[in-house]
Amino acid sequence: MDTAADISQVTDAAREAARLLANATTHAKNRGLEAIAAALVQRTDQILSANAEDMARGRAEQMSEGLLDRLALTPERIRGIAGAVCEIIALPDPVGQVVRGMRTDIGLRVTQERVPLGVVGIIYEARPNVTVDAATLALKAGNAVILRGGSAAQSSNHVLIDVCRDALTSVGLPADAIQTVDRWGRAGARAMMRARGQIDALIPRGGAGLINAVVEQSRVPVIETGTGNCHLYVDASADLNAAEAIVMNAKTQRVGVCNAVETLLVHADVAPRFLAAAITRLTAAGVTIHADAATRAIVDGQASIDSEMIVEATKADWETEYLSMDLAVRVVSGVEDATAHIRRYSTGHTEGIVASDVAVIRAFREGVDAAAIAINASTRFTDGGQLGLGAEVGISTQKLHARGPMGLAELTTTTWIYEGEGTIRP
Repeated sequence: MDTAADISQVTDAAREAARLLANATTHAKNRGLEAIAAALVQRTDQILSANAEDMARGRAEQMSEGLLDRLALTPERIRGIAGAVCEIIALPDPVGQVVRGMRTDIGLRVTQERVPLGVVGIIYEARPNVTVDAATLALKAGNAVILRGGSAAQSSNHVLIDVCRDALTSVGLPADAIQTVDRWGRAGARAMMRARGQIDALIPRGGAGLINAVVEQSRVPVIETGTGNCHLYVDASADLNAAEAIVMNAKTQRVGVCNAVETLLVHADVAPRFLAAAITRLTAAGVTIHADAATRAIVDGQASIDSEMIVEATKADWETEYLSMDLAVRVVSGVEDATAHIRRYSTGHTEGIVASDVAVIRAFREGVDAAAIAINASTRFTDGGQLGLGAEVGISTQKLHARGPMGLAELTTTTWIYEGEGTIRP
């Protein structure tokens, strides 16, 4: 099998589809999105049947509960995915937006306008919802997309991509705007990474191993999404009831996602009172606490806390994105100590603080460097839909082109247009 030649056929078809989409009207693209949203609901039973195959295989291969949660689809989740597509319909079309404009001293009329990236490749892991999010965001932004969704979700992704392609065909848009290389497995992913000049940008979304492999091996420009070793700092000035609710939400609402909190830092002045209550609730919910010495001293002997749920923290715990019911906990002396810890171990995704002291909040904002900072709110809000962007392709933790949730605008680039009247450069 000549994988490179096969992938070249895929990219050629994608480039032609991208050319057509770049000139498609907003109305035409929205009709395609409406067709996809309706088809997802209409073909729910088929999607769930395929997903059941993936879930059975995942359990047989002893996939973690966090990853199984990412993989799982339900009728409610499918309706949610379709709803996210409808939210994209309602968003302004970024293509053609004027970023800035001016007139030069010699009379040139200059504008910088948003245009599609072209062909976007996305390599991701066990997240079938990403298949639809990526396809529909790319469509609205005028791009063709080539997907590599990984073996864990292969049955689900196969059906989802068929649903999307059929929907595009039904409204006269090119089906090849949404393609997959899953049938070529890892060889397909490697061929995507070598397709410089055929794929305009490559976006990896998944664990550190996947992201690092793409960044290191790709010849195609990479927009790097990142892992989420997210921290939450509870200051002495915090509303402790609010802080308790925030940490419960940030840790336990959905553990297998990149915006779940992984390390809790608590000011020493409130640690005895706060941690006794918070850890009681966390351990009752099934969270294992990886505690530093100060935290262990606070919870030791507490009748309301199962001692088996408390383990000694190691350096590796501060570095770990658990994606599971585990939480590292450390007592700190103040905001400077907290931000120093975060600077050392952060992956640059989301860092949170619960505090009422404005000087402390300012010090926290100035002391951390992250794609998102949550102030008196859960880290779980670092999400394109939650922040008003519709769906997202991922959370970029790099500093070039896009940072934070990657929505429609982040799937475009710009072109400069200047107009004169026979103007020549002096």
